[in-house]
Amino acid sequence: MKRLLKGGRVIDPVNGIDGMHDVLLDGDRIAAVGKDLPVDGATVVAVPAGMIVCPGFIDMHVHLREPGQEHKETVATGTASAVAGGFTAVACMPNTSPVNDNANVTGYILAKAAEAGLARVYPIGAVSRGSKGDLLADIAELRQAGCVAITDDGHPVATAMLLRRAMEYAGMFGMLVIEHCEDPSLKADGVAHEGFHAARLGLRGMPGACEALGVERGVLLSELTGSAFHVAHMSARTSLRAVRKGKDAGIRVTCEVAPHHFTLTDESLGSPIPYDTNTKMNPPLREAADRDAMIAGIVDGSVDVIATDHAPHHADEKHVEFDRAPFGIVGLETAVSLTLDRLVHSGLITLPRMVQLLSANPARLLGVPGGSLSVGQPADITVIAPDLRVRVAARELRSKSKNTPFDGWELRGGVAATIVGGRPVFENPDAAIAFG
Repeated sequence: MKRLLKGGRVIDPVNGIDGMHDVLLDGDRIAAVGKDLPVDGATVVAVPAGMIVCPGFIDMHVHLREPGQEHKETVATGTASAVAGGFTAVACMPNTSPVNDNANVTGYILAKAAEAGLARVYPIGAVSRGSKGDLLADIAELRQAGCVAITDDGHPVATAMLLRRAMEYAGMFGMLVIEHCEDPSLKADGVAHEGFHAARLGLRGMPGACEALGVERGVLLSELTGSAFHVAHMSARTSLRAVRKGKDAGIRVTCEVAPHHFTLTDESLGSPIPYDTNTKMNPPLREAADRDAMIAGIVDGSVDVIATDHAPHHADEKHVEFDRAPFGIVGLETAVSLTLDRLVHSGLITLPRMVQLLSANPARLLGVPGGSLSVGQPADITVIAPDLRVRVAARELRSKSKNTPFDGWELRGGVAATIVGGRPVFENPDAAIAFG
């Protein structure tokens, strides 16, 4: 089936496109992008004025929980959440049960994704067997099975030697090593950022240096091995300093920042609801100087990707004392609106920079299709309505879990539609776009 999207502002940073263009989809591929394209038997989709047509967004840091933790999320519910949030593809972390450290688990995840038929799913394999930090996983097997990167996310790689070997091994296959940067001895049993607000509430702290030490280690090993190293969910200004230093030296280091780390600070630990476990994540919400540094990194290009670190947990697990609650929040359905509201409409970044952070760069770093509207690329498209008024309602999220600190927030900008492989998989009824 052919579809011709007409009337939208098309933004494709990879091809230098930013203007009023048509986009022709032929089956599951991009067929043409240009002005006044002929209809030629295609179904015409009228894109309302002011809306943006861009390459499908890719979230390179998502926890789908399946197999083994289906009470939190499944591949089906997670990908439903993804497409509602404007993501045509997600890369899922390996800390499932069992851990995705072998081809069988990878194949299971891919089969579930095909069964759901929503967002594309790119599994990420474990660095070590069982993510226990003892023995290196069979990275060649994981690559052959369909994994696009490796990480022990949720845990830093246990030793510098193991991380070095992982970088050397993954580098042979052009795979990215993604690291949850943390010094376990300095983190200890911390549950929040070490600072005034944690101290006032009697919560054990984790300093920003805990994360930065892990970043420094990874940058040094990337220089040693020549392999690519990616910092997951960066939150501390000292980490950003280490990343910038590495980039300036020509080291292959990249990083991502989650929306909660460029919108919230540790002040949220006590306000509006003290000890709200939906403000508990790892790395933690940090002080305003750290939050501002993350924004500065996004603005100046030091930060490569915005990723959600979507971490669903059942309500019963979060409805406990702060110390006992698991780390993490859901983020797939709020990321685009938070980015538009807090970064684009505030004038901090442009819409093309947003598309670069959410689409082009994740595709490039993971080495997966997408990230542009080039002819022959998959017809994965996100249509955004920059001025759509959005009110976050936790109970209405498509995710199986509802653990968000943004419940009730009113934001400017949202997702109008999501197209995967030429097929509309999400249409926002408030956005007045119809595919027929």
